[in-house]
Amino acid sequence: MRARGFRAGTALVAICLAMPAMAQPLLDPVFGDNAVLQRDQPIHVRGRTTPGERVRGRLGDTASSAMADRDGRFELVFPAMAAGGPHRLTVTGASGTVQAAGVLIGDVFLCSGQSNMEMAVSRAQDADNQIAASGDPLLRLFTIGRQTALQPLRDLDKVSGWQAASPASVAGFSAACFYMAQDLRRSARVPIGAIQSSWGGSRISAWMGDEALNASGMGADAGLRRLYARNPEAASAQAGRIWEAWWRAATGDAPGREPWQPDAGLAWQPVPQIAYWEDWDNPQLAQFNGTVWFRKIVNLTRAQAQQASTLSIGPVDDADQTWVNGQPVGSGGNPGKPRNYSLPAGTLREGRNVIIVNANDSYGKGGMPGPGSIMQIGFADGSVAPMGTGWDYTVETRRLTRPPRAPWEDTAGAGTIHNAMIAPLGRIGLRGVAWYQGESDVGLPGYADRLAAMMAGWRQQFGHARLPFAIVQLAGFGAPSTSPGESGWAALREEQRRAVLADGGRSALALAIDLGDPVDIHPGQKREVGRRLSRAMQTIAYGAAHPASGPVIDHAARTADGHMLLTFAGVTGSLEARNSAVAIGFELCGTQGGSCRYAIGQVSGRTVRLPEDGQAVARIRYAWSDSPVVNLFDAAGLPTAPFEIRVPQ
Repeated sequence: MRARGFRAGTALVAICLAMPAMAQPLLDPVFGDNAVLQRDQPIHVRGRTTPGERVRGRLGDTASSAMADRDGRFELVFPAMAAGGPHRLTVTGASGTVQAAGVLIGDVFLCSGQSNMEMAVSRAQDADNQIAASGDPLLRLFTIGRQTALQPLRDLDKVSGWQAASPASVAGFSAACFYMAQDLRRSARVPIGAIQSSWGGSRISAWMGDEALNASGMGADAGLRRLYARNPEAASAQAGRIWEAWWRAATGDAPGREPWQPDAGLAWQPVPQIAYWEDWDNPQLAQFNGTVWFRKIVNLTRAQAQQASTLSIGPVDDADQTWVNGQPVGSGGNPGKPRNYSLPAGTLREGRNVIIVNANDSYGKGGMPGPGSIMQIGFADGSVAPMGTGWDYTVETRRLTRPPRAPWEDTAGAGTIHNAMIAPLGRIGLRGVAWYQGESDVGLPGYADRLAAMMAGWRQQFGHARLPFAIVQLAGFGAPSTSPGESGWAALREEQRRAVLADGGRSALALAIDLGDPVDIHPGQKREVGRRLSRAMQTIAYGAAHPASGPVIDHAARTADGHMLLTFAGVTGSLEARNSAVAIGFELCGTQGGSCRYAIGQVSGRTVRLPEDGQAVARIRYAWSDSPVVNLFDAAGLPTAPFEIRVPQ
């Protein structure tokens, strides 16, 4: 035993000697000047120093010590502290001392999601007045900038540092997060810290750690992302084969006759200019969201074809899958990021080479905007084959489901954002998490499972099994419906509702169905969103007696005379139909698709009665539309949450 211990100690000494000593310890940015640390929980403080160095820390009147690991990382654990401050955090080692001044103990909230969480106060309604009145030295803001990683990182990058709320710091901060934090400052009466970590257009899978991905059936995606970190060419080829299998299943195209084959018999026509297709003066593409195929033929010499090479096609909006001579070579999903694909040996040929790009656009402008000057094949000897002109295109007329995306992509990847913007937070203490995301997952099944797995993974990372989550249920967006039908947005809202229902009281919905804008996916009423997030947090994080969300369906039953009776929970006072004697937006549905029909609701107390109409009723839906018109509220002014529920037979 003694000998084994000696060898281990010798190895650690060798590692320490091999790594340069640091001038002084460094604290992770989230523990810097003006930080807010979570009260009433052990406080985990992380940083870096020389490997093997012992550091000693003081926070107020408390002390802690730790030994840095072989990578120089240390974690000090201080006992739980009551709200207060300001305190000074000091960490001292043989290499020196680092301090953080103005540290407060209070409640810390993490705000995350996509663009509606990212949307700044300056872009929301009443911005000028709210910004001017935003100053509060006990409300501190911290922003984590956009970054991705193929493996979990231990260090945060691109951060703002902690800033007291002021017109300068609030204007660019998340509106939903700020207004929630501001409201909680008034109700909790302790220092509040708000951490914003969000990314517009992101899918939930990008925010999930590998354990959560495994739990939700996405373990293969996580594995393919890890392969990409080791061997991008092999991973790109495998992802391409997955894409090709999806295409054949979706279209019925036979192998060898798909559009990416070099001699596919498509109706090609010249690309008029390297620009978004909306700028081509082509009426067919003026407002087109869908798929366009692009082709470029390049003739190469034998010397060129035998060299290591990189294909550069510039940005593709939104996403691409690219082939060279029928072989998948790469894909991407960041509209503004130029595509540069390393070509495996043997991909290029002497003579004719065919590059095919599938460009898929779901929102805004689409295509290959260039500039043409960066579109080329670059060779190891420094020469290039220009590709800025001579492209062809054809429009894909078949309407298909969303194509699969490579799991290493920024916003549609598997764990890519989590690895860089959540994992480096370590075990920081939190009072709760506000989550506003889902628009990018509309049309993708299994959201409830992914949301549940993500919440479980974050709770495990932050060491808080009952960490509260306030989930913004998606606001309305899109053309109002005139008849019952299917809705991807409504289905996503239902997945959010079911995930919260199954979470054992640890999470709650912040209802936003009445706050949407049919023509703007980023509605401006973020102050009300923040107020509703705060209301939810007051209940699930602070134990307030009022309902967390507002009216949510509890159960459905048949009355003795055959009518449907819906009972709601979470109602303040009684339900009320606004601007009408009846509640609208209800649908009675049979078992088959297309069987739903509108029903008028008679409101009484916390129930709604739907008259029997002589047809089969197996399900009841409410507000089942991308952008529904709703008029059922409670006395607190909160809307009723959309839902679909089965009716006992």
